[in-house]
Amino acid sequence: MKALEKSRPEPGLWQVTAPVPVIGPDDVLIRVHKTGICGTDIHIWNWDDWAQRTVPVPLITGHEFAGEIVALGRNVTGLQIGQRCSGEGHLIGRDSRQSRAGKFHLDPATRGIGVNEQGAFAEYLRLPAFNVVLLPDAIDDEIGAILDPLGNAVHTALSFDLVGEDVLVTGAGPIGIMAAAVARHVGARHVVITDVNPMRLDLAAKVADLVPVNVAVEDLGDVKSRLKMREGFDVGLEMSGNQQALDQMVDNLVMGGRIALLGIPPGKSLVDWSRIVFKAITIKGVYGREIFETWYKMIAMLENGLNIRPVITHRMAAADFATGFEIMRSGNSGKIVLDWREVADP
Repeated sequence: MKALEKSRPEPGLWQVTAPVPVIGPDDVLIRVHKTGICGTDIHIWNWDDWAQRTVPVPLITGHEFAGEIVALGRNVTGLQIGQRCSGEGHLIGRDSRQSRAGKFHLDPATRGIGVNEQGAFAEYLRLPAFNVVLLPDAIDDEIGAILDPLGNAVHTALSFDLVGEDVLVTGAGPIGIMAAAVARHVGARHVVITDVNPMRLDLAAKVADLVPVNVAVEDLGDVKSRLKMREGFDVGLEMSGNQQALDQMVDNLVMGGRIALLGIPPGKSLVDWSRIVFKAITIKGVYGREIFETWYKMIAMLENGLNIRPVITHRMAAADFATGFEIMRSGNSGKIVLDWREVADP
C-alpha cells in the first residue's frame, strides 16, 4: 500500500510503499478514504523538539480519517465488513485506575496512532475494534475525516455550561473555529473569537454566527462595550497556546469566570497566578476527547444541524500531500482533507 512516512529524523514526510497491516484477533482493517491534516502532523513534518522527543522513526503518520471496514479479527463482534467508520486515535491501556473506572481519556498509558503507533496516512489502517466509531449516513467521509479535531473542540466547548453565557475563544485555528461554532450551537449568547490572522478570522465568520476580533488592531474592551456586556466574558476557551492570549482572557473574564485550556504553549510560560486567584477563576486542562461520550455528542450535533463543513478550505489527492502541508504550514487555510481512494505516485 501507499503511505506517508516519517522515514528520516529531519523535516518532511515521504510517500512509501509499505505492507498492508496484519490485524490481530481484536482488530479491524480499515480502507482509508479520506484523512485530515492536523497541527500535530505539522509538528511532525517540521521535526520540532516535541516531535523529536515523541515520534519513533520510521513511522506512518496521520490520525484523522474516515474509511470502510474491510476485514475483521476473529474475536470482533458488533461490526461488519463494509461499514463506514472513523475512529478514536487514542489507544488506551486497560490496567490503570482511570481506565478501569471508565475514564478512558485519562488513561496514562495512552498511545496515539500516527504519533506513537502506525497511523492513518495510508491506504489501510489497523485499529482495535474498541476504537471504531461507525458513521451514520448523514456524515460523509470528509466530515468523518475531521471528527477527531471536532472532538477536541466539542470536549473543550462543553467543559462548562454555555447556555446564555458570553464566550471568548482565543485562537482562530480550525479547532478554535469549530469550538466557537459548537458554543453557538448549544446556546451561548455572544461568542467572540480572537486572532491576529485576518484570513482565519474571515473563515471563522463564515463558519459560525460570532464576532471575529483582530486583537492587533482592536481592543477587547471596545468589543465588550459594543456588545453591551456589563462585566466580562463568562467562559473562555483558550485554543491558541499563546501566553498573551491567555493573559488577555484572564483580564476580560468576569469574577468567577471559567477557562477550558486546550492550546499548548511552547516551553514554560510565566503566569501571574495572583490575578487568577483574586478573580476566583477556574481553569480546566483539556486533552483529546472523552471516550466515547464526546463522539456521541458531536455526531448528535452534526445530525441536528451543526455545520462545520466551511472550515474545510482545501481538498486534494493524497499524492499532493506536500502541497497540502505547505499550505497548512503557511497558516492560510482551515482544514485540509486528503483523498486516498485513488493514490498515484507524486
